Amino acid sequence: MNQEKIGKFIAECRKQRKMTQSELGEKLGVTEKSISNWENGRNMPDLSLFRPLCNELNISLNDLMSGEKVKEKEYQEKLEENIINTIDYTNKKIENKNNFIGLILITFGVLISIIAVAIFPSESSWESIYSLFGVIISLIGVSKFTKKLPYSKRLICNFSYFLIFVLVLMTIDYLGVVIIHQAPRFSLVKISGENVIYYDTLFYDVVRCNVNKDNEIFKIIKNQKYDKDNIDNFCNL
Repeated sequence: MNQEKIGKFIAECRKQRKMTQSELGEKLGVTEKSISNWENGRNMPDLSLFRPLCNELNISLNDLMSGEKVKEKEYQEKLEENIINTIDYTNKKIENKNNFIGLILITFGVLISIIAVAIFPSESSWESIYSLFGVIISLIGVSKFTKKLPYSKRLICNFSYFLIFVLVLMTIDYLGVVIIHQAPRFSLVKISGENVIYYDTLFYDVVRCNVNKDNEIFKIIKNQKYDKDNIDNFCNL
């Protein structure tokens, strides 16, 4: 569908009907700027306006989509071509809309996770909840981008994005423990002793010795299992 050709045709037909852009816009319920954008080929009228526009310009839908008056002997051929072009145009609009919504959702989800990490204390359960919420929102956005892919590829892309996002959050959490000396945000199990807290995360464990004292330290160890009976002894090793 040639937007520039159609735009020039709309302008030509409007002038033949002795209407200004403002008058045509008023009849169709759109702004003068919208008419100007159509006629300059910047964008196309919404599909719902095709019939009212044709009625105002006294042309057929086939004429409008062809960007010219269609001769009778070419009518059927042009009609079939325009139907295909209209379907392609509609699909492209839907795809662009999905991509835009997807980008908004990805951005929004990432921002939620970043804000959650920045605002909530490391041991707050709300931080984990909002971070997970951000991951889910952004994953929905990615699914919008991958909508046209085959099911198997779409599943792989979405899962890969989810895995990467979670790994990034886990890496940030690990760096927080190592550099800032804060409790891990994404611990699966938390066991408290007299002066020690044990955090069990997915990839590593953290033992927090001398809790809230001047000599408080964080020890990162390989995944092990501790309970209240022996966790206090770990810091003495």
